[in-house]
Amino acid sequence: MAAAFAQIDWFMGQATEPAAAEVRARQDQFVADNLRRVYLLIYRVVGNSADAQDLTQETFIKALQRQEQLKDPEKAAHWLSRIASNTAIDFLRRHGRMSQTDIEDLPESVSVAESPEQRVLRREQRDYLEDGLRLLSPRERAALILRDVEDLPAEEVARQLNCSQATIRSHIANARIKFRRYLERRKA
Repeated sequence: MAAAFAQIDWFMGQATEPAAAEVRARQDQFVADNLRRVYLLIYRVVGNSADAQDLTQETFIKALQRQEQLKDPEKAAHWLSRIASNTAIDFLRRHGRMSQTDIEDLPESVSVAESPEQRVLRREQRDYLEDGLRLLSPRERAALILRDVEDLPAEEVARQLNCSQATIRSHIANARIKFRRYLERRKA
């Protein structure tokens, strides 16, 4: 993230006046509030921790270059999700397929009272999710994550993936069927 802030400093011309400090503080808070969510969204689409880190940084650089979009926090978070998903999808288009790596670099929000058994179960659930997502095509994975994880309406998912709502419904239905079959096989 340091590189992202270095670019922001460049855009701001290294200003030291109070207004610039206030803008920088708002930017820092915006990044802090959204970093984990954006990283997870991108990771779920691209499936690779190193790529997700790079794409997360790229997402924040794009977002912070357009200060006027950041004034309303609720709209900014939605807009940021759209930038993140588009950045991840563009990456998949350029590179064709996704490669999987462990998400171990991501700090987990572990409760102090969490037992070792609970940690093992949580890790197992995350592994199930990652394995199931590998079965989906990039478009199915993106549609499912945007609709079911990010809770975007189908028309917004269609807009972000640049296809019709019928196509999105088809991608989501196919993804859910594949995921359901995967879970049934895991139980057997």
